[in-house]
Amino acid sequence: MDAREMKVKAAQVALSYVEDGMKLGIGTGSTAEEFVRLLAEKVHGGLRIEGVPTSERTARLCLELGVPLKSLDEMPELDLTIDGADEVDPKLNLIKGGGGALLREKIVAAASSRMIVIADESKLVETLGAFALPIEINPFGEAATVIAIERAASKLNLTGELKLRRSDDGVFTTDGGHHIVDASFGRIPDAEALSAELFSIPGVVEHGLFIQMASIAIIAGPAGARTLEAK
Repeated sequence: MDAREMKVKAAQVALSYVEDGMKLGIGTGSTAEEFVRLLAEKVHGGLRIEGVPTSERTARLCLELGVPLKSLDEMPELDLTIDGADEVDPKLNLIKGGGGALLREKIVAAASSRMIVIADESKLVETLGAFALPIEINPFGEAATVIAIERAASKLNLTGELKLRRSDDGVFTTDGGHHIVDASFGRIPDAEALSAELFSIPGVVEHGLFIQMASIAIIAGPAGARTLEAK
């Protein structure tokens, strides 16, 4: 299977967890989009769900394909969120935010009874950190916040480039109006400690460490998809 076929396979398995009448958090990214396409086919076949999108990009795709949506304010408690990930460790801790939607993704996941992650096997790692960690920050005092992140990382002996994410139009801006710093630490031995340090910085809005949030990961490879459960 090529990369897209693996994403589709993981999405197909995830779809088997969706039951009629569910309130569903719908993730962001290329793998999540394959799930949305499959979900739309089921909806057209009679499946009744209501979805909460984790980004404007996902919302547009759902509306285009006829997947019914509500806001999280209208439906603040969800049965299940299905989303992708940039890295998945053996405990199903994640790095997310490569697509820039990490704040809304985390809010939606936290409002859900369960979170299922779908990914291809290239996203499996022993230790998080090879993928640059997205850190969402307030544009006000940006330089001071980056210095504070450097100091926090140094306490944990983490080094690496902190790079403000850019887009074709200039500095990348999230749906919530924030910026993202991508932190290339290489390896994060203690994700919980780093999470605590980052949250102690006033200018940090959120970060892409999703710790003990996913209950199941569906990982696709050339031989098919396998299901991992959080220990």
